[in-house]
Amino acid sequence: MLIVDDHPVVRDGLHGMFAGDPGFTVVGEAANGDEAITLGERLRPDVILMDLRMPEVDGVTAIRRLAERGVPSRILVLTTYDTDSDVLPAIEAGATGFLLKDAPREELFRAVRAAARGQAVLSPSVATRLMGQMRQPASEPLSQRELEVLGLIARGSTNREAAAKLFISEATVKTHLLHVYAKLGVKDRAAAVAVAFERGYLTTLRSY
Repeated sequence: MLIVDDHPVVRDGLHGMFAGDPGFTVVGEAANGDEAITLGERLRPDVILMDLRMPEVDGVTAIRRLAERGVPSRILVLTTYDTDSDVLPAIEAGATGFLLKDAPREELFRAVRAAARGQAVLSPSVATRLMGQMRQPASEPLSQRELEVLGLIARGSTNREAAAKLFISEATVKTHLLHVYAKLGVKDRAAAVAVAFERGYLTTLRSY
């Protein structure tokens, strides 16, 4: 595990907490996103515990760059903030999970283990916020990235294949698909592709 936080006291506390449990190994610490990218590429830990608001390079940028560089580590955001401007960009950048720093010790341990297995982990407040986003009226058009993901899905790509072709994480592909489902008012991939064709979204499929 790699711990990323700009506050030394927080890093020390997390390091001591995880080092005290034989089920975890802390392989490094980083004080900002730039260090996180460097160490993430070199160490490739199973899980990166990532703060968001840091100097120089912030957490969301670090998450995105790690995904672009093919670092397979699962990234679990641990932050004080759960606003839309923090949650959605982090999830879309490729974070596997999102927890708040007031999470109990055992909840944090469970979250790291789940993230290592590739399972999505969200604190209750974050899950509620995301569900609220999914339930909003489907009045906005699909974004360019959503069209790219849907175009690849329409061609038969799996989530993993689409992620590899677009240089993003599989978790980010899933998030884009959830947004597509909400905007098109559908519940699965096949329906999304069918409705997208009906509405003319995929007429430029050859450009993907």
